Amino acid sequence: MIKNNKIIRFGIVGAINTALDFGLLLLFTHLGLPKIASNTLSTGMAFIFSFFANKKYTFRSSSGNVKREIALFTIVTLFGLWVLQNGVIWSISPLCAALLHNESLALLAAKLAGTIVSLTWNYLTYDILVFRKDIT
Repeated sequence: MIKNNKIIRFGIVGAINTALDFGLLLLFTHLGLPKIASNTLSTGMAFIFSFFANKKYTFRSSSGNVKREIALFTIVTLFGLWVLQNGVIWSISPLCAALLHNESLALLAAKLAGTIVSLTWNYLTYDILVFRKDIT
């Protein structure tokens, strides 16, 4: 039961964070920034919100070792966002564009796929490594 509540909390934080990320991505691309630069900026800004929301609300971490959590959270999150997510966007954008015939929809579809990959990575590594209950 506790595990399910944690997954629900992660979903709520993820939904808010994803809306923030997608909104910023669309804003930055609308302003003329390249896709990958826009994605890097949008995910970076959403990152700050994500750390505090996941630490306090999702995983309810009271660890006294905040430096450790920030360092691990940063490594895990940036790998998921800037390596996994950008890799998915880069690799499937041409397919999405060919199928959807609309550059904005193709970008959103590729971003959604990248988001699913990075969210799965994040939950598992946050739970197992970053906000572990047995590490103080």
